[in-house]
Amino acid sequence: MRLLIGRVTAWLVLLAAVAFAGLVNGVAGSAPEGTSAATGGPPASAESVRAAALADQLPDDGQGALLVVYSRDGGLTDADLAAASRLGRPIPSEDGEAALVTRTVRVDVPREELATTVQDLRNQARQDLPAGLQVEVTGGPAFSTDIADSFSGANTRLLLVTAGVVALLLLVTYRSPVLWLVPLAVVGVADQVTTRLLELVGRLTETPVDPSATGITSVLVFGAGTDYALLLIARYREELRREPDRRAAMRNALRGAGPAIAASAVTVVLALLTLQAAVLPSDRTIGRDAAIGIVVAFVFGLLVLPSALVVCGRTLFWPFVPTVGSTDTTRTGVWARIAGAVLARPVRIVVGSVVLLGIMGAGLTGASLGLSQTEQFRVSAESVDGSRTLSEHFPGAAAEPAQVLVRGDSTTVAAVQSAAEAVRGVDGVTVGRSADGTTELLARLSADPGTAASRDTVEALRDAVHTAAPGTLVGGTEAEALDVRTATVRDLQVVTPLIVLVVLVVLVVLLRSIVAPLLLVATVLATYVAALGAAYLVFTQLAGMPALDTQVPLLSLLFLVALGVDYNIFLVTRIREETPAHGTREAVRVGVAVTGGVITSAGILLAAVFAVLGVLPLIVLTQIGVVVGIGVLLDTLLVRTVLVPALFALLGHRVWWPSRLDSPGARGQHRAQTRLTASTSEEPSAR
Repeated sequence: MRLLIGRVTAWLVLLAAVAFAGLVNGVAGSAPEGTSAATGGPPASAESVRAAALADQLPDDGQGALLVVYSRDGGLTDADLAAASRLGRPIPSEDGEAALVTRTVRVDVPREELATTVQDLRNQARQDLPAGLQVEVTGGPAFSTDIADSFSGANTRLLLVTAGVVALLLLVTYRSPVLWLVPLAVVGVADQVTTRLLELVGRLTETPVDPSATGITSVLVFGAGTDYALLLIARYREELRREPDRRAAMRNALRGAGPAIAASAVTVVLALLTLQAAVLPSDRTIGRDAAIGIVVAFVFGLLVLPSALVVCGRTLFWPFVPTVGSTDTTRTGVWARIAGAVLARPVRIVVGSVVLLGIMGAGLTGASLGLSQTEQFRVSAESVDGSRTLSEHFPGAAAEPAQVLVRGDSTTVAAVQSAAEAVRGVDGVTVGRSADGTTELLARLSADPGTAASRDTVEALRDAVHTAAPGTLVGGTEAEALDVRTATVRDLQVVTPLIVLVVLVVLVVLLRSIVAPLLLVATVLATYVAALGAAYLVFTQLAGMPALDTQVPLLSLLFLVALGVDYNIFLVTRIREETPAHGTREAVRVGVAVTGGVITSAGILLAAVFAVLGVLPLIVLTQIGVVVGIGVLLDTLLVRTVLVPALFALLGHRVWWPSRLDSPGARGQHRAQTRLTASTSEEPSAR
């Protein structure tokens, strides 16, 4: 601790941090380019992945189809069809309002070359069009190109917006033209170090960097790192009113706030690591990357920031410089009055809070889970619009056929084909590629892609072909979507209890109690359900989204439980610190009064930072940002402010069971020890 705040060593710590950042930047290198898909694909054990691996062994001409859709409300004219025929033979829709032209292109080429091909076709399709005729180029190659383009510069925008939001809120919080620069600079360096570390880990493990995971990690680093800074600076300011020596004040601040910050970081990291029990690769990647980010934020927040604050001195707080003996309004301000109101009516507070959370959680009644491929992106992309137009005028045409991989002779292939054709929802089955005893059958699905009907058809198709020939595999886009959904449900069922267990164990160890941790975990889970219910209503009733993305429940739970417990840790550790001297009830008053301002500022800042995820083009990130933002605000303004204090006031010393922290004997022993310490300190002056 002395190393961090010494007159010379504090500067050495800052130089070491800069040198470390430079070293990481120099050795990180470049990781393999990652996918921009919303889910990252199903696990390796999924049937669709095994089918894709088997299909890769078949002859491949390296070609894919681009679909050019011409449409006009009220019906196509002869001039419209003539314009469409310049690219190929147009196939008119039954309603006469659209026509489809298919163009084959090579897809086994670099992404830049494929993007050029797609753009050239779009330019060609738009030449000399009759007035009022709409044309859109869609299909697999166009879709992948548009989504890749939508991520171009997205993480840079995320970083800039996040830094701007943090800077603004820090400026408002501290009301100082200088102070906010120090934590922002420290957290900003931590974010850059994290980004380069993720590149290094990706290069060493030969795993691609996922843009979604990188974006979430950046938000977590800024959010958690700034929270740690707010808590430390608030305690440092408090100590500066008691200590003339700023280094001694920082030492006391680290002793007081350090354990809470460390417990918070450990809780979040362990909760994130539970995602390693998931089967979805994207979940494991997010867990790994975010855990690395939290560790870096913790190291910079608890090691680098104290040195930076001590080096800058008291004038950093100008114009509200804390001096020895200056009035500390935290114990008599608005939060002290709120604490008094809660302690006066704890039963009403608990009942009212529970009812409010229950009403918000009721929004989940009848909630649906899962978005189609075109519903997963917020970007305005021609391929997405074209897919919707295609589905409207050519039902089922937007869906890629399911791949049925059969191993066996012609008799086996014929049996599987007959079984597949008998499945309801399959319009027809054609024979595709064949080699080395493996034959590909292509089953056309009548349902629109990404719908429940499409998933049901794939499940029925699998049941039928497995019965006809065990070992047959069904893959394709719709099968992959089904496998991702199945894996997501499995991960939610497995990881959820692990997250709760990890957080509970950390709280038991930290508070040396069983009752208090159970209360805190229960309130955080109630906050999660309420936030998810309220957010679902916002998505479906206000934003026009049809459902929650499959990844939202698990990732929102992870972030809300881990980060929501943070604020309770900050509050309850302070209550525990004050309990021996005052008893639990009065300690609640002191704890809320002292921490209310800083925790509220931290919660508002974290909610705003998560809302910044909306600048990324994925609906799943937007939804996670909204759910976590609502949850953090609920936890900050309702649960931590009034519900938890009211519960602690109702239970009194029993909340610390089985420890005897607030027993009459423990309080008497503390007062006797306090008197002995005071008399001992007075002896030298008496002499």
